[in-house]
Amino acid sequence: MNYKETLIGKIASRKAKIAVAGLGYVGLPLAVEFAEAGFHVLGLDVEAQKVKQINAGRSYIDDVPDERISSLTRSGRLSATTAYEDIGDVDAISICVPTPLRKTRDPDMSYIIQAARSIAGICRPGMLIVLESTTYPGTTEEIIVPEITGDDHVVGENVFVAYSPERIDPGNQTFSVRNTPKVVGGITANCTDVATALYSAAVDAIIAVSSPTAAEMVKLLENTFRAVNIGLVNEMALMCDKLDIDVWEVINAAASKPFGYMPFYPGPGLGGHCIPVDPHYLSWKLKTLNYNARFIELASEINTSMPFYVVEKVTEALNNQERAVRGSRIVILGVAYKRDVDDVRESPALDIISLLRQRGAAVSYHDPHVPEISLQNELQLRSEAYSPCLLQNADCVVVVTDHSVFDWSEVASNSRSVVDTRHVFTTYDNQHIIGL
Repeated sequence: MNYKETLIGKIASRKAKIAVAGLGYVGLPLAVEFAEAGFHVLGLDVEAQKVKQINAGRSYIDDVPDERISSLTRSGRLSATTAYEDIGDVDAISICVPTPLRKTRDPDMSYIIQAARSIAGICRPGMLIVLESTTYPGTTEEIIVPEITGDDHVVGENVFVAYSPERIDPGNQTFSVRNTPKVVGGITANCTDVATALYSAAVDAIIAVSSPTAAEMVKLLENTFRAVNIGLVNEMALMCDKLDIDVWEVINAAASKPFGYMPFYPGPGLGGHCIPVDPHYLSWKLKTLNYNARFIELASEINTSMPFYVVEKVTEALNNQERAVRGSRIVILGVAYKRDVDDVRESPALDIISLLRQRGAAVSYHDPHVPEISLQNELQLRSEAYSPCLLQNADCVVVVTDHSVFDWSEVASNSRSVVDTRHVFTTYDNQHIIGL
């Protein structure tokens, strides 16, 4: 039996069943895109509440409206489960589980290992397994393949394994799963062909590379590029502050050059699951090969120092009022890691709040997208209702996330003092409004 051609035929006719393991910010949009492309899709997640919501036709991710979920669940093209046993009859599985860093900045592979072992228990000839989770180069070959190989499973002949990095950008209204090119690298040429056939059904453009390791490296290059350049511009902000130069004026003037320059912008620190985390997968892997990824380490050092710099700016703003940090009332505007999303993973706002509380400040926050946050000491804070009085009663307001719903003129007119980390104000007086 030619398993490759049989599977490609099932994909082309939309008779292939697809499973997506991990239904977070990556997995759920992918599952929806496959279902809207005409496949029967079964999502899998260990969180029963997510599964319950999907089966009830409700979404828990801002980028995926309820209407898309409910339409697909009513048609029977999308459903969810918590049990790997329920996906034993699928033809393709995309693994979109988390890959966090431990406190030691070593990759935590436990979710991938657990998924690989669970899939190995249900794997059968004619199945495609694709890893999408961001990870270090070599993961697919070192973890997925050994679990799948055996029991008459020959990768590239009767089972197919590939890596295709996720490229989800939460809150991006222009680029989605469908119109963002998809990189695919299979263990063998047959694996690449089958994975390309699958993703071509849901994504407009496929970029095939020579191996899963190359595809894994593509993802790390993308986010390391961003982390290093953000680190550079954050250090530029620190240097401009020392020189009493407006860093935004410098950046905007430099951006007028039509070649050889791409503008990046300073901020309160890195957030989200990708940019603060992904480069460390590469750094960790290279350390095992006795190589120090110096750019990554230096960029991380600068970017992780930015919340401390913001706190110093808050101290400066309070000093202008002849107030100490201890006992001051400080309001944080926005705790999500970026504009118009509800994601607080690795958000610098959490560090800023903790640092200010350690210095004795009374800190509250408002974020229309994030009703509650948990700090490292397990303290829970709830978003305060927004009003001019909230601003007026604060000794200092810190703009950390520039959500589009905020009225910045109202913020300026009702605040005694503002620290602007996102350049939402175009003029600064160094008494009332202070920028980075």
